[in-house]
Amino acid sequence: MTDLNVVLPSDDTNRGERDTDVILSSYPREPRFLLPILQDIQKAFRYLPISAMKKTAAYLNIPESRVYSMGTFYKAFSLTPRGEKTIRICGGTACHLRGGAFILREVEKRLNISVGEATPDRRFTLETVNCLGACALAPVIMVNEKVYGQMTPALVATMLEEMDHEIPSTC
Repeated sequence: MTDLNVVLPSDDTNRGERDTDVILSSYPREPRFLLPILQDIQKAFRYLPISAMKKTAAYLNIPESRVYSMGTFYKAFSLTPRGEKTIRICGGTACHLRGGAFILREVEKRLNISVGEATPDRRFTLETVNCLGACALAPVIMVNEKVYGQMTPALVATMLEEMDHEIPSTC
């Protein structure tokens, strides 16, 4: 497996090792369990740490390339750290025509990240999607499962402030 220099923060390393061990020990040592193991690792860390993928390969006695291949094949998996909240900006026709690009720029500016990145504190990941299926509410942002419709650049600030006052969830 190619080392992508993706590592857990130093304060999470021991926790990460323990969490990976707990996940692995809950499955038989059979290659057919690779996908659910990776799903559990993704859920625990919000991405697939290289160290956890290497440990999974050793545990299942399969090549690291097979684990990496599965981890990069499915869009649900990420090899880079993701934020606690995923902000998805709709890029569909209705949202585009109603100013979706301005909404995207405002989110990028306020969070100081680009599409595909996470904030340094891992609170947010920013993504664009082809369509969120809420054209009547365009332009639309979805944060995890919550939809924010008829967005404006000014409402982006309000939305982010609202999230600052929420009780942080744990992974």
